[in-house]
Amino acid sequence: MWQYLTETFGPNGPLIAMGGVGVLLTLAAMPFMLGQRKDPFSRLAAKSATRPAPAPEKEAGRKIGLRQRDDAAKKLDRFSSFLEPQDEETYSATRLKMLQAGYRSPGAVRLYHFAKFALGMGGLILGVIYALLTAKDGQIQVTKLLLSILVPGGAGYYLPIYWVERRRQTRQANILDGFPDALDLLLVCIEAGQTIDQAILRVATEIRAGFPDLADEFEIVAHEIKAGKDKTRVWRDMGERCGVPDISSFVTVLIQSATFGTSIADALRVYAAEMRDKRVMRAEEKANKLPTKLTLGTMMFTLPPLLIILIGPSIYNIAKLLGKG
Repeated sequence: MWQYLTETFGPNGPLIAMGGVGVLLTLAAMPFMLGQRKDPFSRLAAKSATRPAPAPEKEAGRKIGLRQRDDAAKKLDRFSSFLEPQDEETYSATRLKMLQAGYRSPGAVRLYHFAKFALGMGGLILGVIYALLTAKDGQIQVTKLLLSILVPGGAGYYLPIYWVERRRQTRQANILDGFPDALDLLLVCIEAGQTIDQAILRVATEIRAGFPDLADEFEIVAHEIKAGKDKTRVWRDMGERCGVPDISSFVTVLIQSATFGTSIADALRVYAAEMRDKRVMRAEEKANKLPTKLTLGTMMFTLPPLLIILIGPSIYNIAKLLGKG
């Protein structure tokens, strides 16, 4: 087959065949994607979209960012069955990952999969263009062709995965750093006579300058409780959105305190002291890892020049004597 394509279309015959197959598959899939039956609820969404949008809320000159706009995802509604996982378990896992990364818009999963598809296809196209431009005398090696196409395509496909995972880890680290201070403020507010709902809103306002991710989570909790949602469900949802074990333990402490009727202030005082101790232990752990990391740098950048200075003259003299002999 490979020989037939080379003899018929020349040295670039396999490349032309691969491009033709890709174009045919794309054209074959387009009628199925464009001819999907319209969702009955889309009429209701269209009616709600025609209504005048309310004025954006502001707080001290700052726009509230808890309810994010999703204009880009609306353009991808007709491709929802193609871009979103049809398995409920896979969709829920991806949705939870996007929430933990801080992307709370309804179409975040759709945009995530569209970014993987678009960047992957863009990488493949760039790889084909690069292979054609670097071909010598119109001939391309098969190994070079595959590497030039698959490497950019794979890099483009995995770039959104890496970005979301990196964003999720950074957000969890920021939440973990600000959590002990937030607990101390929450304890002070509760001991001052405020309810847990009022204390959460006050803490969210106070820590926003230093820890905006944790402040957003507290604001979401306060608004959901104000809307009448079950408090146990609200706290559990916060633990899932954060994805931090310390937050999950804090949620368990609050739920048990509300269930058994114990004092929330006493529970928060004990847990806040434990969180401060954990923060000190994390700092000590990083400090203990520092000598090991410095040892590696010292061996790489200090030891080789030292060996060259000490042993270099001897090696030069030995080489000179052997050369004379």
